[in-house]
Amino acid sequence: MEKEIWWFIDSGNSSPAFNMALDEALLDWHSEGKIPPVIRFYGWNPPTLSVGYFQKVEKEIDMEAVKTHGLGFVRRPTGGRGVLHEHELTYSVIVSEEHPAMPKTVTEAYRVISEGILKGFHQLGLEAYFAVPKTVEERDALKNPRSAVCFDAPSWYELVVEGRKVAGSAQTRQKGVILQHGSILLDLDEDKLFSLFKYPNDRVKERMKKAFKDKAVAINAISPRRIALDEAKEAFYKGFAEGLNIELESYQLTDEELAYVNKLAKERYENDEWNFKR
Repeated sequence: MEKEIWWFIDSGNSSPAFNMALDEALLDWHSEGKIPPVIRFYGWNPPTLSVGYFQKVEKEIDMEAVKTHGLGFVRRPTGGRGVLHEHELTYSVIVSEEHPAMPKTVTEAYRVISEGILKGFHQLGLEAYFAVPKTVEERDALKNPRSAVCFDAPSWYELVVEGRKVAGSAQTRQKGVILQHGSILLDLDEDKLFSLFKYPNDRVKERMKKAFKDKAVAINAISPRRIALDEAKEAFYKGFAEGLNIELESYQLTDEELAYVNKLAKERYENDEWNFKR
């Protein structure tokens, strides 16, 4: 049987506003039937702190620290918590809710899409697996995350290696389309990450930082050899093709499409009202 063809876009390093606008534009175009499902890889210039759609910036984020580190800042259209996008491969998946391979529930669709990431880790020789909360306490912890830091909180079908989280993803559903995007950490500067959030006091901050080390890890902290971005891209490209049983076809945006994305970036994702409004 012939495999379904999905588009593959590697948009390289772009501004935070452009990155979020392109994900949204792809969702719109797919909902209008203009494009097939898409897998996209991207990076951030400058390195950026993104926050989830529902996060309260004033309460949770130290914007002075964001500025001091010279970071970009943007609110995602997806939920979840704060992510420092620096030494990572960022991916997004855009596919219709009605796609025959997509389960109806968010949790199960997350598992199906994340199969591509799982296979990518296997391509790199890392024994990743899905962790599923087993006890009532673990399930309750999902509903009440203590921290504003994304990689600090458990979620369904978390991808873990040696018991620690190696990829963080978020999902939204709009206009009949699933947008899932996430971070695959290559390296992590924990001191920088934890300087970006507000805590009641230093003791709480140190405690959370210590707990974080037990829960999250970057690829190069556990890989027996150093993995560069290009190798990671190749592994996860193959992983998505295998995990979703699809064929990927490279696509470059037209000038007209780029103009649309840039307009959306300017009007929404560079707008303080969008980024700081909650």
